[in-house]
Amino acid sequence: MILITTLPGRGREQIDAYERLAPVVRAEEGCLRYDMHQVSGDPDRFVLVEQWSSKAALAAHDATPHMIEADAASPAFRAGPAEVVELDAEPLA
Repeated sequence: MILITTLPGRGREQIDAYERLAPVVRAEEGCLRYDMHQVSGDPDRFVLVEQWSSKAALAAHDATPHMIEADAASPAFRAGPAEVVELDAEPLA
């Protein structure tokens, strides 16, 4: 899971970037889930839920040209680095 905060009033730019990137990422080998949600009541905060078949698939994803380009472009509208929260594979209950 990735927590994303944009600069004030720049949430639309995050949405636009995600809409361009999502189909490409979802087509990557090992991508099981790639869904972004806006935080209710806050147009500048988002949660990106990613699920990959393996750590190797995630590492390959991070090294793709489209992700390198997206990471380079995101400081223009993000308030800071995204916060990656790694979850255990299985729910507690």
